[in-house]
Amino acid sequence: MAKRTSSFNPSTVLPPKAPRQSQEITQIGRTRMDAYAWMKYIPPSGSRTLDGLPPALHTHLQSEMAYATEVLRPLHADIQWFLDRLTDHAPTSSAPPRPGIAANSWRYTSEMPTGESHRIFSRHPAQGQAQPLLDEAERARGHAYYRATDHQASPDDHYFAWAEDLVGNDRHRICVLDMMTGDIRTLVESDAYGYGGFVFSPSSQSVFWIWRDAHSRPTRLYRTSIECGDTTLLHEEHDPAMFMQVARSAAGGFVMLTLAGPDTSEVHLIAAATESDPPRMVQPRKRGVHYTMDEWDGRLLMLTNAEGAFDRKLLEVNLQDYSIQTELVPHRPGITLLAVHPFADALIRIERHQTLQRLVVMHPEGKETPIAFDEPAYSIALAPLQAYETRLVRFTHQTPARPSRWLEMDLLDGHYNAIGDETPGRFDPSAYRLERLHATAPDGAQIPLTVLSRKDVPANAALPVLLTGYGAYGIAYEPVFSWPAAVLVDAGFRYAIAHVRGGSENGWHWYQDGCREKKRNSMTDFIACAHHLLDIGYAAPGRIVAQGVSAGGLLVCGAMNLEPELWAGVIAQVPFVDMLNTLSDADHPLVPLLRPDWGDPLADPHAYDSIAAISPYENVLEAHYPPLLCTAGLKDDRVPYWEPAKLIANIRHRATGDQPAILVLNPDSGHQESDDQDQAFASAALFWAFACRCAGLTPHCSR
Repeated sequence: MAKRTSSFNPSTVLPPKAPRQSQEITQIGRTRMDAYAWMKYIPPSGSRTLDGLPPALHTHLQSEMAYATEVLRPLHADIQWFLDRLTDHAPTSSAPPRPGIAANSWRYTSEMPTGESHRIFSRHPAQGQAQPLLDEAERARGHAYYRATDHQASPDDHYFAWAEDLVGNDRHRICVLDMMTGDIRTLVESDAYGYGGFVFSPSSQSVFWIWRDAHSRPTRLYRTSIECGDTTLLHEEHDPAMFMQVARSAAGGFVMLTLAGPDTSEVHLIAAATESDPPRMVQPRKRGVHYTMDEWDGRLLMLTNAEGAFDRKLLEVNLQDYSIQTELVPHRPGITLLAVHPFADALIRIERHQTLQRLVVMHPEGKETPIAFDEPAYSIALAPLQAYETRLVRFTHQTPARPSRWLEMDLLDGHYNAIGDETPGRFDPSAYRLERLHATAPDGAQIPLTVLSRKDVPANAALPVLLTGYGAYGIAYEPVFSWPAAVLVDAGFRYAIAHVRGGSENGWHWYQDGCREKKRNSMTDFIACAHHLLDIGYAAPGRIVAQGVSAGGLLVCGAMNLEPELWAGVIAQVPFVDMLNTLSDADHPLVPLLRPDWGDPLADPHAYDSIAAISPYENVLEAHYPPLLCTAGLKDDRVPYWEPAKLIANIRHRATGDQPAILVLNPDSGHQESDDQDQAFASAALFWAFACRCAGLTPHCSR
């Protein structure tokens, strides 16, 4: 193994030494010792605050914060260098006006004005002055944390609504603006679920919304009248392994409640003509069967994996009794049917073939028009909440080398034109080289690898590399444009995405080959990608920095344990690293839901053993570990602060080297930072400065 070329100098600042208070844990005939279990703290009520922590824990976390400040102090010049470049030429986010849901309605926009860090939402009439709707900077003022989501207009263009989190714990309130009077009401005061958790009724007279219980699990669907505030419970889910989302069908004929877990689903419909009626179930949940519903051309659609259609098929369903009528798109192994978007004139399918997405325009009479792009890696997505009756459909296209551009397509012939883009100042896409490579995993699987570098650097130059990945829950790591990644490449790095198993880049089997007892594949895939970059001369030995978020933090920390000396450094943001203990906590908000992904160590000895074998916290070695930077949000309920805190304490206890393990704790955030561009750029500047120090690169001199 090549020696690391450069790293942090041994610091005169001593890291906090966490007390080891061994706690014996016995379950299903197995016993383990957890020396840092005392770091876990769940308050009796409300959100965690530093001042509300037990004294010993408060002292320790304050010491961690002070240590991080001192160890990272020498990086301040590099952090500022990156921050200047991120902010000086940042892209302005301003999509072309989007039509409302009703025909001939207002057109809606959101933009990030130059020099600002929050979005402004407006609507535009066919002629005349734009009407401001929501200034997120104004809503965020006075709050240490602010994040808003699910912005939407009512079907009749009377109301505009959004869900906002003022704490960081993903528990939202729902706010409604009367666009006729300018009055803002808090329709739901607290405990609502954003991210697909509320929708206007087809009549625009009420809001359907999802409530989170004491464990932060979405468990109830309510309907609340906008006019009088009357609230009715429509459905309560008692299975903690089921997640909930609510939406209107494309044509507005139904409200759809979707209940889903990793290995099953169930949909309930409420017809627009009788929206005060209880939801009606389409098909009962069945283990191993997923389905979603929508509406097109006077018929119901079902997208499902039933009967072995692991890459999914599209069916027509009877409107009256919900029986299956015909197969519209058959199952085609190797072509994953990702989503369908119905419009009056045509149905758009988004498919994935050989890791790349494509659009297919499907007309009622059966004619199909495929639309793909010739880049080695790219991402496409339809704009949300488009009018069903529209003939011109908007979608975005982007690559790691090209910022998002808005394209408008004529459904009748499939022709499309660019109508806008999001380009940073003085940014030249032609200055970058984008490649799709493949690494060979230990079992022979070919792992896709997206690599971004500058064209003015020789293709075979051995550079520092930032290697990132995710590989969990069947979520594909889409190759989208990242302004921070482009700035890092300008500083002298290659930026690489490892599309490891556990995601769905190569279909549903790709996910299945990276979960439960096969989860180790994700980590060995990631390592194989690093070795491939070394073998072909793209990476300089000892100068690969790994980076991952959440389950991606599990990926990179697991890979770090398997080969500690491969990495120049590791950046793990809110990392899921205390797997065995967390998955043994039945009260955790996500554990019942995610057991099919990981296994159940409370009931299954095989699952216990496979999790224990890869959990980063339990598998720290006596080895020379690289510099490690972990982040955590004190109010995070998904991946609580104690997971990275325990990992760092264990590494300090066992590591044989002198490189720092750093915990950057935000006492005011949850799993996500506050939603503003300044915060995002500040975090990226810190990570990139850390990566440069680990790789022995001074960004000031690199370009």
